[in-house]
Amino acid sequence: MARAFSKLPHELDREALTCRVIIETPAGSRAKYKYDEECAAFELFKMLPASMNYPLNFGFVPSTLGEDGDPIDVLVMSEIPLAIGCIARVRLLGAMLAEQSEKGETIRNDRLIARLEEGEAYAGIKHVDQLGEPFTRELERFFAAYNEWRGRGFKVVSVEGPEEAAELIAKGALG
Repeated sequence: MARAFSKLPHELDREALTCRVIIETPAGSRAKYKYDEECAAFELFKMLPASMNYPLNFGFVPSTLGEDGDPIDVLVMSEIPLAIGCIARVRLLGAMLAEQSEKGETIRNDRLIARLEEGEAYAGIKHVDQLGEPFTRELERFFAAYNEWRGRGFKVVSVEGPEEAAELIAKGALG
Protein backbone atom coordinates (compact mmCIF):
# COMPACT_ATOMS: atom_id res chain seq x y z
CA MET A 1 0.00 0.00 0.00
CA ALA A 2 1.28 3.42 -0.88
CA ARG A 3 2.45 4.98 2.41
CA ALA A 4 1.53 8.54 1.49
CA PHE A 5 -1.92 7.46 0.37
CA SER A 6 -2.58 4.94 3.13
CA LYS A 7 -3.05 7.91 5.48
CA LEU A 8 -5.28 9.84 3.06
CA PRO A 9 -8.88 9.14 4.07
CA HIS A 10 -11.16 7.85 1.33
CA GLU A 11 -14.01 9.89 2.81
CA LEU A 12 -16.68 7.40 1.79
CA ASP A 13 -20.15 8.88 2.18
CA ARG A 14 -22.54 5.92 1.97
CA GLU A 15 -25.59 8.17 1.71
CA ALA A 16 -24.30 10.41 -1.07
CA LEU A 17 -22.34 7.47 -2.59
CA THR A 18 -19.20 9.57 -2.93
CA CYS A 19 -15.53 9.10 -2.03
CA ARG A 20 -12.05 10.30 -2.91
CA VAL A 21 -9.79 8.58 -5.42
CA ILE A 22 -6.22 8.95 -6.66
CA ILE A 23 -5.67 8.87 -10.43
CA GLU A 24 -2.79 6.67 -11.61
CA THR A 25 -3.39 6.61 -15.36
CA PRO A 26 -5.25 9.22 -17.44
CA ALA A 27 -7.97 8.23 -19.90
CA GLY A 28 -6.56 7.63 -23.37
CA SER A 29 -3.06 6.77 -22.14
CA ARG A 30 -1.07 3.79 -23.41
CA ALA A 31 1.26 4.18 -20.44
CA LYS A 32 0.24 2.48 -17.17
CA TYR A 33 1.55 4.23 -14.08
CA LYS A 34 1.75 2.87 -10.57
CA TYR A 35 2.53 4.58 -7.29
CA ASP A 36 5.95 3.57 -5.94
CA GLU A 37 5.97 3.99 -2.16
CA GLU A 38 9.77 3.76 -1.90
CA CYS A 39 10.32 6.96 -3.88
CA ALA A 40 6.89 8.49 -3.16
CA ALA A 41 6.22 9.07 -6.85
CA PHE A 42 4.31 7.61 -9.76
CA GLU A 43 6.45 5.35 -11.91
CA LEU A 44 5.94 4.14 -15.47
CA PHE A 45 4.82 0.54 -14.93
CA LYS A 46 3.88 -0.79 -18.38
CA MET A 47 3.40 0.39 -21.94
CA LEU A 48 0.30 -1.03 -23.55
CA PRO A 49 0.44 -2.32 -27.13
CA ALA A 50 -0.17 0.28 -29.85
CA SER A 51 -3.75 -0.91 -30.30
CA MET A 52 -4.70 -0.36 -26.63
CA ASN A 53 -5.28 2.62 -24.35
CA TYR A 54 -7.14 3.19 -21.11
CA PRO A 55 -10.82 3.88 -21.89
CA LEU A 56 -11.34 5.90 -18.68
CA ASN A 57 -9.19 7.46 -15.99
CA PHE A 58 -7.82 4.61 -13.85
CA GLY A 59 -6.96 4.95 -10.20
CA PHE A 60 -7.55 3.67 -6.71
CA VAL A 61 -9.43 4.43 -3.52
CA PRO A 62 -6.92 5.50 -0.84
CA SER A 63 -6.87 3.75 2.54
CA THR A 64 -8.37 0.57 1.10
CA LEU A 65 -7.13 -2.89 0.22
CA GLY A 66 -8.72 -5.29 -2.26
CA GLU A 67 -8.37 -9.07 -2.37
CA ASP A 68 -5.49 -8.71 -4.85
CA GLY A 69 -3.41 -6.92 -2.17
CA ASP A 70 -3.61 -3.50 -3.86
CA PRO A 71 -5.88 -0.56 -3.12
CA ILE A 72 -9.35 -0.94 -4.66
CA ASP A 73 -9.31 -0.02 -8.37
CA VAL A 74 -11.65 2.59 -9.80
CA LEU A 75 -12.48 3.79 -13.32
CA VAL A 76 -13.49 7.45 -13.45
CA MET A 77 -15.59 9.07 -16.15
CA SER A 78 -14.74 12.73 -16.77
CA GLU A 79 -14.80 15.30 -19.54
CA ILE A 80 -11.01 15.26 -19.77
CA PRO A 81 -8.10 12.96 -18.92
CA LEU A 82 -7.14 13.62 -15.30
CA ALA A 83 -3.58 14.26 -14.16
CA ILE A 84 -1.48 11.49 -12.64
CA GLY A 85 -1.63 11.81 -8.85
CA CYS A 86 -4.79 13.91 -8.92
CA ILE A 87 -7.05 13.52 -5.87
CA ALA A 88 -10.65 13.64 -7.06
CA ARG A 89 -14.04 13.35 -5.40
CA VAL A 90 -16.24 10.92 -7.32
CA ARG A 91 -19.84 9.71 -7.34
CA LEU A 92 -19.95 5.90 -7.30
CA LEU A 93 -21.99 4.41 -10.14
CA GLY A 94 -21.34 0.72 -9.69
CA ALA A 95 -18.83 -2.11 -9.57
CA MET A 96 -17.61 -4.78 -11.95
CA LEU A 97 -17.11 -7.82 -9.75
CA ALA A 98 -14.35 -9.73 -11.49
CA GLU A 99 -12.05 -12.70 -11.17
CA GLN A 100 -8.44 -12.62 -12.30
CA SER A 101 -6.57 -15.88 -12.80
CA GLU A 102 -2.90 -16.66 -13.17
CA LYS A 103 -0.95 -19.90 -12.85
CA GLY A 104 -3.98 -21.83 -11.61
CA GLU A 105 -4.91 -19.30 -8.92
CA THR A 106 -8.01 -17.12 -9.07
CA ILE A 107 -8.59 -13.99 -6.99
CA ARG A 108 -11.18 -11.24 -7.02
CA ASN A 109 -9.99 -8.05 -8.70
CA ASP A 110 -13.03 -5.79 -8.79
CA ARG A 111 -13.24 -2.46 -10.60
CA LEU A 112 -15.40 0.34 -9.28
CA ILE A 113 -17.04 2.63 -11.83
CA ALA A 114 -17.51 6.29 -10.92
CA ARG A 115 -17.89 9.75 -12.36
CA LEU A 116 -16.35 13.00 -11.23
CA GLU A 117 -18.47 14.80 -8.68
CA GLU A 118 -17.23 18.03 -10.31
CA GLY A 119 -18.32 18.74 -13.88
CA GLU A 120 -21.60 18.58 -15.72
CA ALA A 121 -21.18 16.14 -18.63
CA TYR A 122 -22.08 13.09 -16.53
CA ALA A 123 -23.94 14.85 -13.69
CA GLY A 124 -27.21 13.04 -14.44
CA ILE A 125 -25.62 9.57 -14.24
CA LYS A 126 -26.29 7.93 -10.87
CA HIS A 127 -26.17 4.20 -11.70
CA VAL A 128 -24.03 2.06 -13.98
CA ASP A 129 -27.23 0.74 -15.62
CA GLN A 130 -27.74 4.19 -17.16
CA LEU A 131 -24.55 3.66 -19.17
CA GLY A 132 -25.94 0.55 -20.88
CA GLU A 133 -24.67 -2.95 -21.42
CA PRO A 134 -22.44 -2.00 -24.40
CA PHE A 135 -20.48 0.30 -22.05
CA THR A 136 -19.77 -2.43 -19.48
CA ARG A 137 -19.07 -4.99 -22.24
CA GLU A 138 -16.44 -2.63 -23.69
CA LEU A 139 -14.77 -2.29 -20.28
CA GLU A 140 -14.85 -6.06 -19.85
CA ARG A 141 -13.22 -6.55 -23.27
CA PHE A 142 -10.50 -4.03 -22.43
CA PHE A 143 -9.60 -5.73 -19.13
CA ALA A 144 -9.80 -9.22 -20.68
CA ALA A 145 -7.40 -8.14 -23.47
CA TYR A 146 -5.10 -6.29 -21.02
CA ASN A 147 -4.87 -9.32 -18.73
CA GLU A 148 -4.43 -11.76 -21.63
CA TRP A 149 -1.53 -9.61 -22.84
CA ARG A 150 -0.03 -9.98 -19.33
CA GLY A 151 -0.58 -13.78 -19.30
CA ARG A 152 -3.62 -13.74 -17.03
CA GLY A 153 -7.32 -14.45 -17.32
CA PHE A 154 -10.03 -11.94 -16.46
CA LYS A 155 -13.73 -12.59 -16.16
CA VAL A 156 -16.54 -10.28 -15.02
CA VAL A 157 -18.80 -12.19 -12.64
CA SER A 158 -21.44 -9.45 -12.39
CA VAL A 159 -22.01 -5.72 -12.64
CA GLU A 160 -23.58 -4.21 -9.54
CA GLY A 161 -24.87 -0.79 -8.53
CA PRO A 162 -23.38 2.04 -6.47
CA GLU A 163 -24.41 0.57 -3.11
CA GLU A 164 -22.27 -2.51 -3.81
CA ALA A 165 -19.36 -0.22 -4.78
CA ALA A 166 -19.71 1.60 -1.45
CA GLU A 167 -19.84 -1.76 0.36
CA LEU A 168 -16.58 -2.87 -1.29
CA ILE A 169 -14.89 0.32 -0.06
CA ALA A 170 -16.27 -0.15 3.45
CA LYS A 171 -15.08 -3.80 3.53
CA GLY A 172 -11.64 -2.89 2.19
CA ALA A 173 -11.11 0.16 4.42
CA LEU A 174 -7.86 0.21 6.38
CA GLY A 175 -7.80 1.27 9.99
